[in-house]
Parts: sequence; C-alpha cells; structure tokens
Amino acid sequence: MLTRVSLTGSLGLALLAAAAFPALAQDRGGGLAQAEWAQNYDSAATMRVQRSNTPILSPQTLAATEQMVERYRDIVARGGWQPVSGAERLRVGSKSPAVTALRQRLIVSGDLDPAAGSSPVYDSYVEAGVRRFQARHGLNQTGAMNITTVQAMNVSADVRLRQLELNAVRLRSYSGNLGERYVIVNIPAALVETVDGDHVATRHAAGVGKIDRQSPIMNAKIQEVNFNPYWTVPASIIKKDLIPKMQKDPSYLTDNKIRIFNGDREIPPSQVNWHSDEATRYRFRQDPGVDLNSMGFVRINIPNPHGVYMHDTPAKGIFGDDFRFVSSGCVRVQNVREYVSWILQGTPNANPDTIEAIIQGGQRVDAKPLAPIPVYWTYITAWSTPDGLVQFRDDIYKRDGAGAPTASMAAAAAGPRNFNPDAPDDDQTN
Repeated sequence: MLTRVSLTGSLGLALLAAAAFPALAQDRGGGLAQAEWAQNYDSAATMRVQRSNTPILSPQTLAATEQMVERYRDIVARGGWQPVSGAERLRVGSKSPAVTALRQRLIVSGDLDPAAGSSPVYDSYVEAGVRRFQARHGLNQTGAMNITTVQAMNVSADVRLRQLELNAVRLRSYSGNLGERYVIVNIPAALVETVDGDHVATRHAAGVGKIDRQSPIMNAKIQEVNFNPYWTVPASIIKKDLIPKMQKDPSYLTDNKIRIFNGDREIPPSQVNWHSDEATRYRFRQDPGVDLNSMGFVRINIPNPHGVYMHDTPAKGIFGDDFRFVSSGCVRVQNVREYVSWILQGTPNANPDTIEAIIQGGQRVDAKPLAPIPVYWTYITAWSTPDGLVQFRDDIYKRDGAGAPTASMAAAAAGPRNFNPDAPDDDQTN
C-alpha cells in the first residue's frame, strides 16, 4: 500500500527512488561509468511496470489516489519539474545536454533512480525510465523519445496535481456497491476492464468516441450479445460520411456490402442523387461479415438513451495506436472473443469453440448472460494503484478544466496511424 512520503530536496528524492527501485539503488561498483546504454539486462527488469489487478473503480484505487494527491502536493511545493526541450529524437546511444535535463525530469516523477547519475548519454537506465513514463501515460512503450512523450512530460506538476484532486472526487462517486461482476470503460484511457469481485479478470484496449462525437459518461447493463449483426447506418453518418464517400467513389457502398432500402424495397445506388440530401431519406444496412461489417462479428447490447453500445471491429490496427478516439460514440473492444466469453460465463455460448462456430456459421445468434451485467462508462484521467504507480491520461474531451495541453491533440490532427479512413463508422445496429 502506498504511504505518504515527505520529500525534501535531493536526499528525499534519492530515498524515494531507493524505496521504489531497490535493485537499481544498490552499489553498482562503478557508479556513473557503469550507467551505459548496453546494460539493458539490469535496467529494463528493474523499471518494468507491472499491471495491477486492482479495478480502477475500487476503494483501493481511491485510497491510493488520495495518498498520491499528498505526494504531488509535496512535489509542487518543491517547485515541480522543469520542461524538457530538444528531446524529441533522443534514443539509446544519443549524447546531448538534453539527456541530462531528461534524467532530472524522470527523477522528479520517480521514473528514474537518482543514482543513475547525470550523464549526457541516453543509456539503458534512461531508456527504461522513459518506458516507465510512457507506460504510466498510456503511450506505446518504445523507450525512445517522441513528440507525444515530450508533450506528456511537459504538462506541469501543478496541472497533474489538479487532475489527481479532481479524479479522486470522481472515484469517490463510485464508492458504492458496483456489483459482483461488472465492466468498466475508462474513456480517456480507451480501456475496458471486466471485474470479478475485487480483481480485474480481463483488460482490453478500446476505440472510443472522437472529440466531436464523444462517448457518453453513463451507467447501463449488458443485456445481450448479438453475433453476426447487421449494421444500420444512422442519419448523422449518412450525411457526414456516406454521401461524401459516394461522391468520391460510386462503388463504395457495393464494395462495403451496404444496401439501400426505401421502406422494405432495396434500391440500387445508381438511383440516388449523391449531390443532394436525398440519401438521408433512405435506410442503409450493411450485411453481416467479420471482414467488412463495422460491428465485426459481435455487438454487445447495452440499452441506453444515447443509442451507443460495444462491439468488435474489422479495423483492429487501431488498438496498437496511442490515439484511439476513432468512433462515433460507441466502444470498439480488442480481443472481443475473450470479452464475450467472460460476459456469457456460465452459459453454453461461453465456450471459445462454440463462439468460433457461431462466427463461422455467419448466422445471426442472440445470446444472453446469466444475469444483466452492470457496465460503467467513466471519465478518469488520473489515478494511482496500491503499489504506488500513478497513471495519467489526456483530458481528451476537456472535462477536467485543468488547462493541460494534450499529446492526443497532435494525434487528432494527424489521425491514428493504422485507422482506415474509408471504413464506415459505427453508431447503430439492429
């Protein structure tokens, strides 16, 4: 359990690092001369971030976050940390005065042992410290510096403190009985947790709502799993996405197996005037199919007033991106087979072989869990785990009011690396 540590000057920081990283704080027999980039066998093992099995909505996380607030008040009182500059291209083997400043930045936030020294060489200890920092901020753990890592490092300590204080209040609002089995969607982290009792059963990267099509904060219940669903395109996406795509590529609907219906009668795309709003008067439905259907092979039905849900996706490349704000409000789930198996636990359809057979069969199958499962779509941008590891995420929807610039804004402008801009978006199905 994290305990409050009063830190004063460099001695306090050294003691904190020695407690957090005991193996790294041992006598190296060579001091700075040994802190070279080739020693990855030691530093990577010491600095590795272990995933906690404590749910983000739990009394343990709340208590740890409240204690982390006290630690960050101490950091702010000591002057916080200095921003880093000229570090965007640094990696193992680099030698620059910017590396010295980077070391100091990592030391203050507890990502690097002060005993690693002040060498201007980007060695294995700096690399491991950067990996640790990236892991705590939801970034790909490359160990090399880049613009998103620099931007996250340059959010000030007082902004991070305000995030922790605000999110402690948010966590406290979930202090009641959430259920024996439940699901957490943390929107800023683009992460889904399934919870059994007091521990995380599975974790899944997620794709959540774009900045201009936000996923709602809400509580709902998983009522049903729909295998091999159709996707019915909502009017907003017809206007914003399908009409412009058809103007550019008249074969788009046919290639993506999207049919047009006027009532119950199917009409060909050639009969629609795509340079008007005529298309908004019709119903568009995409055929089932894992490779093309925006639902992938499964939709998780969570009735709610926002008309959103959780589902698979054929665009699985998004799950490797730092920036996963890509949907029209729904939540796309990585490793959805494992997720569905957990939902249907105790039923015949929970068996992985059965799930695969249903998928391959291609027919619509609706399966219910033993009982409706609570699901909480939350907005938590800062929290701490009982092992003392503090996590921060970008305030992507600007709900914190802390004034933090976000690394994700740069990614939003560029678009996610692996996202297919031609894939139809999600929002509604039947």
